[in-house]
Amino acid sequence: MRYVPLGRSGLIISEVGLGTMQFGWSIDEPASFDVLDAFADAGGTFVDTADIYSSWSASAGGPPNDGGVSEEIIGRWMAQRGNRDQVVIATKVRGAMGRQFSEGRDTAHQREGLGRKWVMRACEDSLRRLEVDHIDLYQLHWADPLVPIEETLGALDDLVRRGWVRHIGTSNFSAWRIVEALWASDRHNLQRFISEQPEYNLLQPQRRDVEAGLADMAQTHGIGLIPYSPLGGGLLTGKYRKGQPLPDSVRADNATDLSAQNWAIIERLVEVADEVGRTPAQTAIGWMMAKPFITAPIVGANRPGQLRDTLAGIAEPLPDEAVAALDEVSAFERSRAEAGE
Repeated sequence: MRYVPLGRSGLIISEVGLGTMQFGWSIDEPASFDVLDAFADAGGTFVDTADIYSSWSASAGGPPNDGGVSEEIIGRWMAQRGNRDQVVIATKVRGAMGRQFSEGRDTAHQREGLGRKWVMRACEDSLRRLEVDHIDLYQLHWADPLVPIEETLGALDDLVRRGWVRHIGTSNFSAWRIVEALWASDRHNLQRFISEQPEYNLLQPQRRDVEAGLADMAQTHGIGLIPYSPLGGGLLTGKYRKGQPLPDSVRADNATDLSAQNWAIIERLVEVADEVGRTPAQTAIGWMMAKPFITAPIVGANRPGQLRDTLAGIAEPLPDEAVAALDEVSAFERSRAEAGE
């Protein structure tokens, strides 16, 4: 495992992050500990979560919870292992906490959004659940058009000055929103974002959405890109084959990206993986690691073996011809889709 700076900052993270949205949803606490242990044993340091993980569990076939479960599991794991100093903790704020607030903005109690009141309260709650005195990377989970970015940045700046947060970032933000925020930071002498966490993988439209502008913006302004869902929610693992039954899993039941163009990409990925002697998951990760604008993909796993298999995809660079083959099929299928074929 190699280690890299995140954006234009002194925060050093492992070149792959561990996503934890499955904690308390598709896997319980003991299984989550096993995955965390496997990640740490492999040299991983960067652990990503969010306050709302996994408040949707019941509606997606898992046990009911009101959010915060993933943070609590990570907090107990660090407390038991005594390894807080070896872990870079990233979490997020924006979504509604609790099932009773899931239907929309609760204006009376302000239990969601990016207004100052909720950002300050949510950070305090995350610190308590994680059992830490600071968060290494505090991210805005997605934009809030009802709140001026200056208000949100002011709250985040206060959190950094208090010592509760070390660095700030975004997730699911467009390039123009990030640039707008960077301008505001410069004008008002506020903390600046160092990272963006988009959805990015071989599939469409995820690839197009990042490469159409976000990638250039990130390289120009020193923003680290730490994409989530590099395996397309499991679609790029080789478990999905056209004309065959879907895998028996919670995620398969909620798969939404099985378009004709993405089936073609999946089939080519399997072929390329066979050609280079790697699994489809390893090949998909290798393709992403070849992109110069990517800092560290965030991968998830339900089992240690599954995680180790995926991480093996970063041990050696994917051959250039394999990267080119995957670029070609993804771009070709994109052009066909845009042409309405």
